[in-house]
Amino acid sequence: MKIVCYRTEDGSLRHGVVDDGGKVRDAGADLFALDAGSRLGALEELELVAPVPRPGKVVCVGRNYAEHARETGSVVPDRPQLFAKWANAVVGPRDDVVLPSITSALDYEAELVVVIGRTAKGVAEERALDHVLGYACGDDVSARDLQFGDTQWVRGKSLDTFAPTGPWIVTADEIPDPQDLRIRGLVNGEVRQDDTTANMLFSVARLIAFTTEAITLEPGDLLFTGTPPGVGHAMDPPRYLAPGDLVRVEIDGIGAIEHRVVAP
Repeated sequence: MKIVCYRTEDGSLRHGVVDDGGKVRDAGADLFALDAGSRLGALEELELVAPVPRPGKVVCVGRNYAEHARETGSVVPDRPQLFAKWANAVVGPRDDVVLPSITSALDYEAELVVVIGRTAKGVAEERALDHVLGYACGDDVSARDLQFGDTQWVRGKSLDTFAPTGPWIVTADEIPDPQDLRIRGLVNGEVRQDDTTANMLFSVARLIAFTTEAITLEPGDLLFTGTPPGVGHAMDPPRYLAPGDLVRVEIDGIGAIEHRVVAP
């Protein structure tokens, strides 16, 4: 099942279920209490927002692909490296990413995003996927100069619009193995990242188990699972994003999101 979130004419947010023909059926305001609802029409006619517009937590994982760690000159970690993005960063699958004046090093990171469906605390790895509602595409947009200039990563990762997600949630029953998905990141049609989630250092199940040793994950929380190699920061010379650039994230079995970089 594919679950979208859209804005109505009166500004309220509703969820919908997308059928194989691209038609949407309204499913209510509560992501975790979907009903059958009435048919709305074609997906492209809706103003899509992020599938989880205001998550309680956005947990992210750094350096979860060995080649990405190496391309940035980092040590390949022996356990997950967690950091956070704030909910203000979350925007929809077609929304613009704003290049703020305080950075000159805007970068992209194509990622698989996990949407938590059941409260998870101290979860064993072998049961971790039972707590997943589904999966989406995401871009962990990063201001590299702020990320590495601060003593913590949060500011450089959490500016407004720095977490595009979508285009929908594909429920976990349609993704039997989240470690068998091709993921690509493109800038202006040029493939920059092309890898598979099989190359994650730490699987989705391991990430959930590790996170919930310390942090309770609740329904609607997001887990960004790390990016493969090919980011602009690692190129020689670095190739950062500029106004007008179009970034696209594609994941097999899920779909794609696409967003334009704009000036403030």
